[in-house]
Amino acid sequence: MAATTLRELNGFGGTPATPADATLILVDYQNTYTRGVMELDGWQEALDSGAALLARAREEGAPVIHVVHDGGAGTPYDIRAEIGQIHPSVAPVDGEPVVVKHAPNSFHGTDLEQKVAATGRENVIIVGFMTHMCVTFTTEGAFLRGYSPTVVADACATRPLAGAGVELSAEQIHHSALAAIEDLYGVVVAKGSALK
Repeated sequence: MAATTLRELNGFGGTPATPADATLILVDYQNTYTRGVMELDGWQEALDSGAALLARAREEGAPVIHVVHDGGAGTPYDIRAEIGQIHPSVAPVDGEPVVVKHAPNSFHGTDLEQKVAATGRENVIIVGFMTHMCVTFTTEGAFLRGYSPTVVADACATRPLAGAGVELSAEQIHHSALAAIEDLYGVVVAKGSALK
């Protein structure tokens, strides 16, 4: 028997957004996560799904916003170095804004809220790296600001972690984060190809 979610208890809808009626927010699809100390499990598959969603949003004329995390010089998040730049497969084109953040919640200390509001759309589709960190907190940020988030599971990825002395696989972390999102903050769909 499936657990009752907080979304259900609060009467929030369960219908996912579509690329045609949403703003697509791509979070931290940076080279940071494709190699080295921060390489994520399944990053290539997630990036491919994100690229497909980006192509569809562009085709349908939907607003697209890219987000990058800037950790400063000497870090894997240095956006002035190649390691911190957006991966070429999802690089912005002219007219697509890039929001630079310094915290996991992409709305915190940035103009993301103004950029999303300017689209006039209530629905946002959120994808990116890492599922348990910036994807989760950006989705929470969108929800708390009155937007209706949809997160695409196969366009997100993360890494293994230890919690309270227990080793957890990247898959466990990924699904746990998605369950937390789905409990309250947004609708989660398994695959981008499932969006209408």
